[in-house]
Amino acid sequence: MQLVIISGRSGSGKSIALQALEDLGYYAIDNLPAMLLGSLVDQLRDQGDRAHLAVSIDARNLPSALERMPTLLDELRQRKIDFQVIYLTTDARILLERYSATRRRHPLTRDSEMTLEEAINKEEETLHDIRDMADLLIDTSRLSVHDLRRRITDQVAHQRPDKLTLTLESFGYKRGVPLDADLVFDVRCLPNPYWDPTLRQFTGRDANIAAFLSSYPVVDAMSNDIQTWLERWLPAYQNSQRSYMTIAIGCTGGQHRSVYMVEQLAKRLAPGMGEVQLRHRELGLQFTLNERPAAPLDNTHHTGERQETS
Repeated sequence: MQLVIISGRSGSGKSIALQALEDLGYYAIDNLPAMLLGSLVDQLRDQGDRAHLAVSIDARNLPSALERMPTLLDELRQRKIDFQVIYLTTDARILLERYSATRRRHPLTRDSEMTLEEAINKEEETLHDIRDMADLLIDTSRLSVHDLRRRITDQVAHQRPDKLTLTLESFGYKRGVPLDADLVFDVRCLPNPYWDPTLRQFTGRDANIAAFLSSYPVVDAMSNDIQTWLERWLPAYQNSQRSYMTIAIGCTGGQHRSVYMVEQLAKRLAPGMGEVQLRHRELGLQFTLNERPAAPLDNTHHTGERQETS
């Protein structure tokens, strides 16, 4: 059987993730009491490979049950249950905005006198152990509903337990480092096409930006160094039971240098890795190498970005 455990901060999209898996044929249960997980697995295990189960376990559980989660997961491993723990997180400021806009109550404020901000911080503290155990961390701060559903479909439902899913992500430092990045490389020291007015409107996926950056030996040197490091150490991560790795590469605005570097590294690493996923956060693009990228699904966070330093 296949088991997916969804957890994370309230308001980060757990219900959407669960619904996406349900649409893919998973038997989905929201807010499962953690202590019932083992017995539920026992009941479905007889169905063999046909059983696909997705459950949400979060801060709505009793604190004592959450404290036992490491033990419960160890028991599942000992019983050779194939499972993944997916943790969804969102920047606290965005969570405050979401709750203010929807006027919904945070689960931890219902039976206490905590403020919304205190509840958000308390929840993160409560779920600290589950976050540390997660196989995949997804930052939904800038994801639309459609983006999140696609992430769940591509990275969770289609995950092969014997393969490392590698995601290369470009981003702009002025919007913050992605919360779900496992490794971060900074390319702000490279020549910046932004300062050429004729190139400012383009991105690192365009030929003229590629020509500009490839004309500097230092760009190729950094690309080679990052590639060498990843080829040396990614097998070690995979051997340590890692199923997912997100490599984030950042420049100032996330439009030129980081985008170009991600594109180049993806082409170089794909022959040895198989499927490589690319994500250009500030461009609103996400796709698998050799797959034609779709238009941005949600332009809410990208309007006017090309007027800013990259």
